[in-house]
Amino acid sequence: MKILPAASGVGVTTLYANVFLLSTAGKRLLVDTGTVQHAPAFWELLRAFDPDAVLVTHSHVDHAGNAFLAARAGYNVLAHPLEFDRLTGVSHELPYPAGQPRIGEMVSRLHPKVPASRLQAVDAGETVYGWEVVPLSGHTDGQIGLRRGGVLLAADALLSSADGAHLPRAAYNWNNEIALQTLKDIAQMDLHTILPSHGGALTLEQVQARAVRDDG
Repeated sequence: MKILPAASGVGVTTLYANVFLLSTAGKRLLVDTGTVQHAPAFWELLRAFDPDAVLVTHSHVDHAGNAFLAARAGYNVLAHPLEFDRLTGVSHELPYPAGQPRIGEMVSRLHPKVPASRLQAVDAGETVYGWEVVPLSGHTDGQIGLRRGGVLLAADALLSSADGAHLPRAAYNWNNEIALQTLKDIAQMDLHTILPSHGGALTLEQVQARAVRDDG
């Protein structure tokens, strides 16, 4: 499996969504797990990287689809408490396919879940192996990212495409107004590299341009 360097101390591979491998402060943190369709590749990655913990930015199945494998292998799964019900299967809210909540619920129910005993809560302002936990709500209520040294792992607060930064479709956001405010907040951060969970790296200038455009 090819792992591409994205920034100092950061590696990234794509299992539908980007999966980040952070090596800082003598610790290894794996961020997000890709879709369950990529379970064999994720299992190989998990064994090769052998992280000290696995962090899930939010509970959508393209990011948390293989978190159950990490839990079965004995790794703690870190997430914001607002994501716990969806990660454990207490709730099956899933916004896609857009406008078809019954199908979204069925998709969620078909995915293996994380035992509550393996979940560990993290919240904004905490530090995980040298990375600051940043609130990025809007796409989901409990979405988080990680920031260190001018680099932000932005989860689905932003998407990257050939024309720069943009928000996920409104139908996929828990609260689109909050998602837009989060984008504007990112545009005000002291950053040089933004790494979204879909697409390549973005510059702060690209995010600022999008924030201005959406504000108008």
